[in-house]
Amino acid sequence: MKILEGIVLSVKKQNTVIVEVTRRKPHPLYKKLMKVSKKYKADTAGLKVEPLNRVRIGETRPISKDKHFKIIKIL
Repeated sequence: MKILEGIVLSVKKQNTVIVEVTRRKPHPLYKKLMKVSKKYKADTAGLKVEPLNRVRIGETRPISKDKHFKIIKIL
């Protein structure tokens, strides 16, 4: 099970938030560390989440077409 940490960007949808997960990855040729970010849709599971909250999300069965994560904890 994948567990990721990120920042909540949007809470406009019902029972869904958009979380941006940033990680550091070396450049293929120059080996300099770069920031790479990806956005995931996550289920709120009844939690009160606000924009710019730091959250931990975990992988789960598909909840909808492109929602495969659930919020585990608000940090």
